[in-house]
Amino acid sequence: MEIVLQYFEGCPNWKIAHERLQALCAERSDISLSMQLVESDAEAELVGFHGSPSVLIDGFDRFAEASSAVGLSCRRYVSPEGMAGAPTMEQLRAALADAEFTPR
Repeated sequence: MEIVLQYFEGCPNWKIAHERLQALCAERSDISLSMQLVESDAEAELVGFHGSPSVLIDGFDRFAEASSAVGLSCRRYVSPEGMAGAPTMEQLRAALADAEFTPR
């Protein structure tokens, strides 16, 4: 399973997502993690970047909502504790499980 963490430097929340994804990689040997720095609005449009951090699992953003804008912005996630800057470990695990059993 391939995970790509998309981010831009102007938003610090990608660091939390990166730490959580690294922890998942330590738990599971079948995950490869890479980073994709998005540096401009034009690049964001080209790659379909819905804000930092974005987590692509096998090329698909399982957290994206149809109404979310494309561009350089800090992304917000709904978590059990309220709004957060990155998905929780539980949300990431659920997205991985969903990706394993549900095609895009």
